[in-house]
This record gives sequence, structure tokens and C-alpha cells, in this order.
Amino acid sequence: MVDVVRAVEPEKLINRVAAYLKNNQVVTPPPWAMFVKTSVAREEPPRNPDWWFVRAASILRKLYLYGPVGVSRMRKFYGGRHRVGMAPPYFAKGGGAIVRKILQQLEKAELVSTVPRKGRAITPKGVKLLEQAAKSIQAGKES
Repeated sequence: MVDVVRAVEPEKLINRVAAYLKNNQVVTPPPWAMFVKTSVAREEPPRNPDWWFVRAASILRKLYLYGPVGVSRMRKFYGGRHRVGMAPPYFAKGGGAIVRKILQQLEKAELVSTVPRKGRAITPKGVKLLEQAAKSIQAGKES
């Protein structure tokens, strides 16, 4: 069986799932979300007002692809090149509070579950959500 989630474009899938998360109020951005940078390596907060939902959908997809993952490893996915004045750039991890809060919200919505000593894993309900979104994207592309 072909993996539908891997077959579709990641950006389209993430945007579709983000729209679902926003419309059904599965996750809600905290009050500080519009002011915070997503990493030490960033200079400004995200320009997209719905970035919290996009990041939540992206985290859900990453959990689908890479199995049980902890907050620390998830921060590496969202890190980037940190430029410090005249010094050579180096890698900096993404913000941990953002990842942690989103995972807690997804866990409350039963899309993610905790695996002891391994991190968080996607639940069958989360897999179903991603696969339905991927199938609807594929159906739209083929017709």
C-alpha cells in the first residue's frame, strides 16, 4: 500500500490540516504567540497570523513520519542558522515552549499520545486526520 501522506506535497498537506485545526478549534494560540520569535536564530516573529496552526500541523506530520519524538529532537527540526554579528554562523534549536505547548494541545485533542521514555507519538485519530487530508488533496489533483 502506498503511503498517502508521503505521496502528497508537504506544504499542501500542512495547510489543509492547519485549516482543519483552526476551524475546529483543536489548538488555540496562547496570548503571547503573536509576539514571540520561533527560534533564537530568527530576527522577527512570524508574519503569518495563523502560524500557530501551521506549526501544529507540521508537528503532527513530523510525528507521523518520524515516530515517537521528544521535545528536544522536535526543536532540532525547527532550528536554523544563528548569525551573531561578525562571528561565523552556527546552528541554534527552535523554541521549546512553542513545541511543548502545541504537543500538549494536540494531546488534549487526542491526536497525540505520550510514549514513556520515548516522547510523543501520533494516535490512530491523528493518523486518520492526516490520511483524510492527504486523500482529499490527491482526489483534487487527479480530477
